[in-house]
Amino acid sequence: MTTGTLEDYDKQAAAATGPEQTTTSRRRILIAGTIGTAIEWYDFFIYGLIAPLVFDQLFFPKFDQLTATIAVFATFAVGFLARPLGGLVFGHFGDRLGRRSVLLCTLLMMGLATMSIGLLPTYASAGAIATIALVALRFLQGFALGGESTAAILMAIETAPGDRRGFSAAVIQAAGPVGVVLASFAALAISRLSEADLLSWGWRVPFLISAVLVALGVYMRLRIEESAAFREAGKAEAVPAVEAVKGHWRPILIVFFAEMAQTSYFYLTAIFTISFATRQLGVQKDVITQAVLFANLVGLVAMPLIGAWSDRIGRKRLFLAGVALATISMFAFYGVVASRDTLLVTAAVILAAGLIHPLMFSTEGSYFPELFPTRIRFTGVSIGKQLGTVLGGGIAPLVATSLFAQTGTTYAITGYYVALALAAMIALGFAQETSRSRLLG
Repeated sequence: MTTGTLEDYDKQAAAATGPEQTTTSRRRILIAGTIGTAIEWYDFFIYGLIAPLVFDQLFFPKFDQLTATIAVFATFAVGFLARPLGGLVFGHFGDRLGRRSVLLCTLLMMGLATMSIGLLPTYASAGAIATIALVALRFLQGFALGGESTAAILMAIETAPGDRRGFSAAVIQAAGPVGVVLASFAALAISRLSEADLLSWGWRVPFLISAVLVALGVYMRLRIEESAAFREAGKAEAVPAVEAVKGHWRPILIVFFAEMAQTSYFYLTAIFTISFATRQLGVQKDVITQAVLFANLVGLVAMPLIGAWSDRIGRKRLFLAGVALATISMFAFYGVVASRDTLLVTAAVILAAGLIHPLMFSTEGSYFPELFPTRIRFTGVSIGKQLGTVLGGGIAPLVATSLFAQTGTTYAITGYYVALALAAMIALGFAQETSRSRLLG
C-alpha cells in the first residue's frame, strides 16, 4: 500500500478520480441507488424475518417443529441459490448494455415477487401447490437481488471522485441495514398480534407494503443517467463471463472466499439466531427481533463512517480486522444468547451485526469492484460475490440448524465459521490494496 504525506495522498486521490460526472448527477445516482437498494433488501429480508415465525405452520404443517424449521431455512436458502444465476445474467447485460437498465429490471422483479408472496394461499387451502409457489417466488427474489446488489454499487463508485469511492459505496451498502430496519419494524409490529391474527392475515401485510415502496424506487431510478465510467469504457466484451473467468480468476476467488466469511457471519448472528433463540432457548420473539432492529440501526450509521475511513487507511486492513473480530466473537456469541438476559442478548447481536459485520460489509462495496476492469466489472464481481453468498450466508442458517440438531451444541457452529474465516484470510493475503488506485479501465 502506498504511503506518504497527506498532501501526497490528496494528489493521488485527485488522479484517481474517474470520468467526469456532474455533482448533481452523482448525488441523484447515490440517492436513487440508496433508496432502491433499501427497498430491495426490505423485500428480500422480510422473508427471512417472518418465515421463522410463522411459515413452518403455514406452509410446512405436516412436519415436526425441527424438520419444519429446517424446511423454512431451506426455502430461505433458495433465494441465495438463485443469486449466482441472477448475477451472471444481469452481469452480462450490465457489462454490455449498462448498469441503469439492470437497476430498473431488478427492482420491478423483486417487488412483484414479494407482493405475490403476500397473496399466496397457505398449505391448508391449496396444499403442496402453495409450498411450490412459495419456493418459486423466493427464487425470483434471489434472482433479482443477484443483479441489484452489484449494479447499485457500481453506479456509485463509477461516478464518485477517486478519494470518495469507499464512502459512496458504503452509503449504498448502508441501504442494506435500512431495508432490514424497515423489515424489522414490520416483523416487530406483526409479532405483537395475537397468534390467530398473525397466522390468518398479519403475516401478509409486510409483503404487500412492497407495492408502495417499489413505485417510489422506480420513479427515482427513471431519473438517473448511466455512469460515466461505463460510457467511456469502449467496446464491450461479447461474453463478459468468459473474459472474467479466463483473465481475472484470481480476484474472483478472492471475492468468493471473502464473501463467504462476511455473509455467513451476518446470517449466523442475525437470521439463524431468530429461530435458535426463540425455538430452542425460549427467548421472547420481540426481544430477538428488537435486537436485530437495533443492530441494523447501529450498522447503518457505522457503515458510511467505515467507508470513509477506508478511503484514508485502505480497504484490506479493515476487512481483515472484521474477519478477525468476527472469529473471536463467535466463541462467546451463542453462550451470551443462551443466558436469555434481554440486555446481554441485545448487546451481543448489536456488537456482532451492528459493529463487527460492517467492517467487512461496508468496505467490500468499493474493494471488490476495484479489483476488476470496467468492461467485465459487473460480471467479475457478481460471479465471486454471488457464489460466495450462496455458500456462505445462503446456507448458513440451514447448516447451523442441522449442526445443532446433530450435536446438540453450538460449538460445531463456531467451528464451521472459523473454517470459513481462515479461508477468507488466506485469500485476502493474495489481494492488493486498491483505495488509492485509479479504477481499472
